[in-house]
Amino acid sequence: MFLKQSFAETSVGDVKLFEGKNAFSKVHLNVFSFYQDGVLIDCGAHSMKKEFLKFFDRLSIDRVVITHAHEDHDGCAKYLSDKGLPVYLHPMSVEKSRKRADYKLYRKFFWGIRPPYHALPHEEAFESRNYQWRVIETPGHACDHVSFLNESTGQLFSGDLFVTPRTKLILREESIPQIIRSIENILQLDFGEMFCCHAGYIKDGKKAFQQKLEYLYELTDKVQTLSKQGFSIDEIHRQLFPRKYQISTVSGGEWHSKHIITSILSS
Repeated sequence: MFLKQSFAETSVGDVKLFEGKNAFSKVHLNVFSFYQDGVLIDCGAHSMKKEFLKFFDRLSIDRVVITHAHEDHDGCAKYLSDKGLPVYLHPMSVEKSRKRADYKLYRKFFWGIRPPYHALPHEEAFESRNYQWRVIETPGHACDHVSFLNESTGQLFSGDLFVTPRTKLILREESIPQIIRSIENILQLDFGEMFCCHAGYIKDGKKAFQQKLEYLYELTDKVQTLSKQGFSIDEIHRQLFPRKYQISTVSGGEWHSKHIITSILSS
């Protein structure tokens, strides 16, 4: 098999982290699932179901909450739902979750084909065994994206809102201006530790988000300035993002640095 996979389980306090990694040529993709106090946050990819389900079987799960309906985050939701566990998802994606997922071939290769599952719409807030939680709307990476704030501990589970402090490429449907607004809103909240579904554990979440926000402000200013000076999107792209990423080729352009520029200029 060309796709190489590896897995790791770690803990930070009472938070359990389970990471799955996919590697093909120079493309390396990973995803985390988190567990705290009976709450499972995201449930990995269908292509990794064997190992993720082993992890879930060792847990005492009361509810499953999904940050957004991408196949690396809800790929194993069916198996949890079939066990009678409530799975919560953004209301706009509940209907979509009941259908077999359809997306580009490279995504099926890396993440598998997400089977249909039964989901309930997210509540604005919920209680776990010992903690109080809030569900925060954080669109930008996806229109149905949410983050989860454990208000009792001051820990943020940020899904794919952070990922990296210096964004170099995004999905075609992502919106940099919307990501900026979501980060601005997140920074108004009281939190410290952060758990990102791709970066993992970040001790000072606020500092990390502030750094990302400043980078995106600066990047937006550069793109808008170059555009006003008459440079085309291709010219701006060559100036700001000279490096080529293999995922852009593998994805047929669905992941590309150029989408950053077009999303900024279309706002």
